[in-house]
Amino acid sequence: MKVVFLVMSGDDKLGLAIRMAYNSVKNKRYEDLKVLFFGPSQKAITTLQGDMRNMLQELIQNHVVDSACVGVAENMGIKDTLLNMGVRLTPMGETLSKYVNEGYEVITF
Repeated sequence: MKVVFLVMSGDDKLGLAIRMAYNSVKNKRYEDLKVLFFGPSQKAITTLQGDMRNMLQELIQNHVVDSACVGVAENMGIKDTLLNMGVRLTPMGETLSKYVNEGYEVITF
């Protein structure tokens, strides 16, 4: 099964999403897993530290993190920060619909 984690939450659910994505990849739970960040989660990932930051960086490096929303990043003034972290920025409506049309199941956090 192909799955997309749509992470919008900027609170504790963000950590749950990152940890679940990290463990899902390590344990090969899905045929393919992509993570999308949208809204408050985009600002929250810029402040992660310790294990959470390390897990996120590994997900980014292994191309599990597909992208974050370019419009939200611009509105929040964090575009450069996200790009420097290695997060690709795309129009989220187009990106999410692409995965849905390709048969990915969407799980939201």
